[in-house]
Amino acid sequence: MLRIEHLTKKYGAKTAVDDLSLHIQKGEIYGFIGHNGAGKTTTLKACCGIHRFDEGDIWVDGTSIRTDPLSCKKKLAYIPDNPDIYEFMTGIKYLNFIADMYRVPKEERNSRIHEYADKFELTDALADPVSSYSHGMKQKLAVISAWIHRPQLIIMDEPFVGLDPKASHLLKEMMREHCGRGGAIFFSTHVLEVAEKLCDKIAIIKGGRLVISGTMDEVLGADSLEEVFLELEG
Repeated sequence: MLRIEHLTKKYGAKTAVDDLSLHIQKGEIYGFIGHNGAGKTTTLKACCGIHRFDEGDIWVDGTSIRTDPLSCKKKLAYIPDNPDIYEFMTGIKYLNFIADMYRVPKEERNSRIHEYADKFELTDALADPVSSYSHGMKQKLAVISAWIHRPQLIIMDEPFVGLDPKASHLLKEMMREHCGRGGAIFFSTHVLEVAEKLCDKIAIIKGGRLVISGTMDEVLGADSLEEVFLELEG
């Protein structure tokens, strides 16, 4: 579903991502772990077509994001680490705006908006301007907007930040359901316990370079993810 081959991204003399290769298959929840500044966000934005890169290529379901970014973007959804949402819109206008961009039919969008807004207890706030939302409410709105067009690939940057325990549990269930339908998820997180319990595979990045990747058993052995991460960071 997502194939990253020899990705290199530089900012002037600084190499933010250095020769990174990862493969995320259909049905997989793939966790991306690393300290602040390790290159996680740069990698995720490159996968979404937000950042251009210097070397390598990225394929979404067999399509190169370098040569055909629009086709790739139609197949994915992206949730940034900070939910920058048009604050002049109401919640429902924003969701309809996203649904319009992806040409989601009216009946389908209304059904999904109703379903997810009820689950996240956001229905009563949809008529309010986004500027009145808390960070957690904006994060919930961003999650709903990502799921509304049923993308094949969902890319998320620290998606659990700002969510209350109930909303976090719901998001985990939605992630599993998405992959159960044949989709794929690639997300970064600092919450190592969540990654250890939720992910099928993980990759740890340090200083822009891949340190280790694989299934939980391959990466952890008899240790916890926290122990492995701290050892590699040390």
